[in-house]
This record gives sequence, C-alpha cells and structure tokens, in this order.
Amino acid sequence: MSEETGGWRERLGRIAREIVGELDRASRTLGIGVPAHHEIVGYRGYAAGTRVLVQGRAQEAKVIPPAAATDSVWRNLISTYKRIDASPLAHARVRITVGGTEREVVADDEGFIHEWIDLPSSLPADQPWQPAALRLLSPLRPGHPDVTAIAEIRVLTGTPSFGVISDLDDTVIQSNITSFLSAVRTMMLGNARTRLPFPGVAAFYQALERGGDGARLNPIFYVSSSPWNIHDIIADFMDFQRIPRGPITLRDWDVVLSALTSSRLGNFKEPAIRDILDTYPALPFILIGDNSQRDPEIYRGILDRYPGRIFAIYIRNVDANPERSSAVQALAKEVLAAGSTLIIADDTYAAAQHAVEQGWIMKDSLPAIREEKKADEGTTGTKADVPGVPEEKAAPTIVVE
Repeated sequence: MSEETGGWRERLGRIAREIVGELDRASRTLGIGVPAHHEIVGYRGYAAGTRVLVQGRAQEAKVIPPAAATDSVWRNLISTYKRIDASPLAHARVRITVGGTEREVVADDEGFIHEWIDLPSSLPADQPWQPAALRLLSPLRPGHPDVTAIAEIRVLTGTPSFGVISDLDDTVIQSNITSFLSAVRTMMLGNARTRLPFPGVAAFYQALERGGDGARLNPIFYVSSSPWNIHDIIADFMDFQRIPRGPITLRDWDVVLSALTSSRLGNFKEPAIRDILDTYPALPFILIGDNSQRDPEIYRGILDRYPGRIFAIYIRNVDANPERSSAVQALAKEVLAAGSTLIIADDTYAAAQHAVEQGWIMKDSLPAIREEKKADEGTTGTKADVPGVPEEKAAPTIVVE
C-alpha cells in the first residue's frame, strides 16, 4: 500500500470518528439514537453437500428508510451513522432452522453469527437459493417477543463449469479508494441508488454466470473488506444494477486506522477465499479484483495454495501509480510461471474478450457488455453520466499468459 493511500486512510478514519461523534451528540437531541427493538439481520451464505454456512447478526434495530436516488446528503449521512452506530447484541442466543434441522447457537461479542451446520441430507438443488430461518431467543425486549429473519443460502444447481470470487470496492462498485475526498463522499454521503457500478460489469458477470455455453448457473462469491454494517446497501445496489446475486462476505470494521491497513486486509480476505475454495474442492475459479489494495498479492498467495484451481486472475487497473503498476506486472509474471493467467485491465470489455477466447463466456455476450459499458459511461444517453470516466481510456490492457 502506498504512503499516499495510507495517508488518506488515516485521515478518513479520523474524519469518520469525528462525524460519528458529532452525529451521536445530535442523535440524542433528535431521538434518533434510541433503538425501537431488537432485530436479526440475515446475510447470504452457501452450502455444499450436507454442510451449510449460515451468517447473520443480532443487534439493536435501526429504522432506516429505503434508499432513493433523490435522497438528500443529510438523509444519507444520517442513515450511514445509524448503520455504523448499530449496537450488537453480544452473545445473543439464536435458533437456526435449515433443511429441517434446528440448532441453537451463540453469537460472538459483536452479535455476529458465522456457523457451519451439518445436515442429514443436502438442501434441495432445484433452486439456487434456499432459506435458513433465524429466531432470536435472547435477549428479547418486552412487547417484541418474535424477532426473526431469513438468511439466504446459495446451493449449486445444475453442472457449474467454474466459480467466480470477486472483490467489490473499485472492482464492481466505484468507491474511489485511491482518492481521499471521493472516498469520503462515497462512503458517508451515498446510498444504494446513487453509488455507481464500473461500466459493463453487470453484463460481464451475467455472462460469467451463464458460462461458455450459456446454460450454466456458475456461482459468484463476493469477498470485500467493506463492513457488515453496509451489507444492505451492497445487496440492494447489486439487485438494482442487475449484478448476479451471490454470497457476500464482509468483515467487522470499527472506524479505526488499523482496520484499513494492508495486513488487516490480507488477514481477512485470504481466509475467506480459502473457505470458499475448500468448500468446493472440485470446482475451478476465476478471481477478480483491483490494484488499489492488495488483491493481486492475496490472489497470488491463493494460487500457490491451490495449484491448478485458478483459471485466471482479472485485476482492474484503478491505481495508475507507476510503482504499483510495476509491482503488479511483476506479480503477473509469477502467476504465469505458476501455470495461470493474470490480466491487468482498466476496461471490462477487454477482460470479457479474454474470457471469450478461453471459452468461459459466450461470444454473443460481447455486444451486450459493450453496450452496457457505453450506457454506464453515459455515452448513450440511456443512463446518467458517470463522474470521472474519461472519453478515451489511455492506460493499456496487459495480458500475461
């Protein structure tokens, strides 16, 4: 991570703490900090065979209205505060019911549930998503005895030819991690309707999901260093932008500087990716990320641990720093020596063309990806202009294979 990037992250952490402090004082006056009741939030998990990963969180409820593109900056800021300020129900007791099996679990000290459940038989594979019911047993507030939620479980259906593991920030969602002011604005003042996808990413991921013959339902997993507090924003954003649904793995992220360091990013992401690969030992994968953080280095380590399992690594070029570009290009040569391919591209269409050449997506999906890319860039008039997208891409696409 560059000194410049580390500097803005330190400033972001300081500003976020100051904002939270000011909003906390304001909330006491306005009464918005008083929780109405307890709640369980169900997160997306996944299953293989008779093993099911169920994820969720028990917390004090924060009433956050649905997002709209017309929401004011102040309303978005208040909603962001509510998410950050959500108080966990430490060591809450929760009953999980999935596949006819009931199990009582205890959340961790931050209210999170991350539990593998062993079933007597596999979940039905007729639909890609199956429900796991969550019920809060304790603590319960008087007058609100029934606190329930559904955690969706991704089940492999049909015969997938590969899986995809993708980052989110600056890979799928424009987060502008390399720019301090843009990152603050995006994180604090945006919502699921105002955040923007990278041009063409929805059509590209749809093509990856369908596979080389168009008849697959390849699973796509999203692993991001974003906090669980904004899971609802991410899930809503993906549905709104028609990005294929998949299990989302985020992390517990307090507003402290250490949560933003490269070592913490690697310590979180790599084990999460290994869990997915270990769950599906017969399935090869494509890894997608960007060069603003440590995705290339993390994926390089995954390649060593799982030889022959990684078809390719696609890295979106969002950090034009020459030193960073040189480091990633050096990694590309190592990836080649390890028997895989690394593509550094700042253009979704270039990555899609490579995937067509390899037979991973259908050739007739390219026109849709190209047209959606143009629409996302605001060049067709069918979508709003995307701030900061130049008319011509100057940086090259580098393919090492």
